Amino acid sequence: MRLTRRVLAVATAGLFAAPALRAQGTWQPTAPIRIVVPFPAGGTTDILARLYAQRLGETLGVSVVVENRGGAGGSIGADVVAKAPADGQVLLFHNLTFSTTTAALEFVGRAPHSIERDFAPISLGANVPMMLLVNAQVPATNLAELIAWAKAQPSPPFYGSTGPGSTINLIGEVLKRDGGFAMEHVPFRGAAPLVQEMLAGRIAFGGDQLSSSLQHIRGGALRPIATLAASRASALPNIPTVREQGFPNAELLGWNGFFAPSRTPQPVLARLHAEIAAAARHPPLASRIAELGAEPGGNSAAEFTAQVHGQIAAVRPLVRDLRMQVE
Repeated sequence: MRLTRRVLAVATAGLFAAPALRAQGTWQPTAPIRIVVPFPAGGTTDILARLYAQRLGETLGVSVVVENRGGAGGSIGADVVAKAPADGQVLLFHNLTFSTTTAALEFVGRAPHSIERDFAPISLGANVPMMLLVNAQVPATNLAELIAWAKAQPSPPFYGSTGPGSTINLIGEVLKRDGGFAMEHVPFRGAAPLVQEMLAGRIAFGGDQLSSSLQHIRGGALRPIATLAASRASALPNIPTVREQGFPNAELLGWNGFFAPSRTPQPVLARLHAEIAAAARHPPLASRIAELGAEPGGNSAAEFTAQVHGQIAAVRPLVRDLRMQVE
């Protein structure tokens, strides 16, 4: 209820703020805008991007299309945008995996782009809790029980991620190191195929943003055992955080947000920010995001930049210590 009231209050304020925000920018797109999602269709990042695309198409007066370019933990799609013309017509909608994948590519000297150098963060789309999950066949309700179960298996169980160097790959390796147990990593091209393999029982453990896994959690097919954020998810208040369970190194805030190529002119960025911030406050969109267990964004470019750059600075030492790589 606390999240719902906040969303409604912000959304109502947006009704009055939106015209003023739109008046700030003078740039007008002249062709369809592409929002590149660096994962397959069906995951939380894709769902949120499509919600925003619909609203932005209405307010900008041009078609706004979502293009899925999965692979390499999101690095392939990100690189498409890094090398795109800096004219506001091609945007990236990425999530917290952006920081871990980039750090992993930097570690092996194969980073085709840099978050700080090649991208201009525009605005947060949504903060979305990341949950650690097991399939229903695994008899664990918390991390201690997962570790005990894994140690008792004749061979290391499989854990899945959205690709080498991705957030869940990083968290899986942190848990293995700090918990002193073994699991075998199986990478996927995105959260949707990972969740499908967990539902089929072929992957014991993994992670996903709460928005796209909530229906499976409520249906009993997947069981949440921890949240990565600093506080418990309002939709699942009985599930403790990783820090509460003794794994502070596994704590990461889940987010999804908009980026443009770094060379994009400031008037273009200002107009895009105004429209995205207004969309985040649009009552139907804000309510839909809340229904997904997420919190609408729309913060300033400076605030979003600090959030993203701060996270990559935090994960770089972990990536180095764990010697993680992107294939």
